[in-house]
Amino acid sequence: MKKDNLDRVAVAVPPSGDSGRYTRQMALPEIGELGQQKLQNAHVLVIGAGGLGCPVLQNLAAAGVGFIGIVDGDIVEETNLHRQLLYTLKDCGKSKAATAATVIKELNPDVEVRVFPEFFNTQNAFEIVADYQIIVDCTDTISVRYLINDVSLVKKVPVVYASIYKFEGQVSVFNYKNGPSYRCLFPKKEGLNAVPNCVSSGVLGVLPNTLGAFQATEVLKIILEIGSVLSGKLLIYDALQYHTQIIDFTKNPREIEKGLKSGINILTPNPSPKERGGETEKRGQRFIPVENLEQETFLEKCRQDHCVVIDIREVYEEPKFNEQNVVNVPLAELENYCGKLDKSQEIVLFCQSGQRSQLALDYLKKEGFTKLSHLEKGIESIKIHLETK
Repeated sequence: MKKDNLDRVAVAVPPSGDSGRYTRQMALPEIGELGQQKLQNAHVLVIGAGGLGCPVLQNLAAAGVGFIGIVDGDIVEETNLHRQLLYTLKDCGKSKAATAATVIKELNPDVEVRVFPEFFNTQNAFEIVADYQIIVDCTDTISVRYLINDVSLVKKVPVVYASIYKFEGQVSVFNYKNGPSYRCLFPKKEGLNAVPNCVSSGVLGVLPNTLGAFQATEVLKIILEIGSVLSGKLLIYDALQYHTQIIDFTKNPREIEKGLKSGINILTPNPSPKERGGETEKRGQRFIPVENLEQETFLEKCRQDHCVVIDIREVYEEPKFNEQNVVNVPLAELENYCGKLDKSQEIVLFCQSGQRSQLALDYLKKEGFTKLSHLEKGIESIKIHLETK
């Protein structure tokens, strides 16, 4: 028998301890036993266990990726179920990350799953990504995408990205083998005119499952070192017209430098006022620098006289939220309004989903404001509180 035939017979033998789960996959000459071992040894971090994250997790676990991390601080809601197929009605109210972990462990008990039931932010980013060789960006918040990009630049790990809008989606791979980054494709604009007016739009339920499968494919290609990875390429998918196109983009050294600088600043933040010997209290109120507020902390801030709580939504947006310290300042007017405030004034921002408020917070921070926070998931996250008032 020829040597190449012997090699093909050998790859059909499943890895030790496996009952044949991966036999059809290993029959591919490009994968074989060696490729399956690469998958079993791989450490992949999936940030976001929603519409994109669910199919990514399902496909990676089924393929035999050995170590998977799941990051998501959200809970399952009934409105998720038409597109997030890991969950059922009985899961509503439960942690997405924990529930997804349970489901994929049932799908493939050989997979080691680590759960991070929290939102990815500047405080936990480097600790979370420490043990992973690939990051899959399944988020829906622009500020978090920049954060993922900047952290991955410092860590020198690739990011498999996707986003969706109504009937369209796009996929790319960033920071792969010193290739272009997210910032190279989407340079971060400065000023409040860069903040989108993000009143929620709908999405066709099947679309994130399609794009998530694309992401999982890129992850497997990176691990297996096969095929052509979407580095420096943006794949655009139009579900209505069943049309795809690929746009090439190049590395921008200036944007890489910006991302690295931002990531290093997150890794080694400036010392706190206390560490510099400065004051940490004003008018008897100690300020704890936590930028991303959960519902309970946000509601407590709304009742504190020393806080200015700013609703940056347009006047027509629902639901209304009227607490004693809340003032409505539409985004276009925020710059002028805050120009009249002391830079040390504690300011709490909120919008519909948390996306505009995060970007507004970043802008005000650059303007020199030192005590800023925002409602991380927006006013939608306290809808139950509003309904019971």
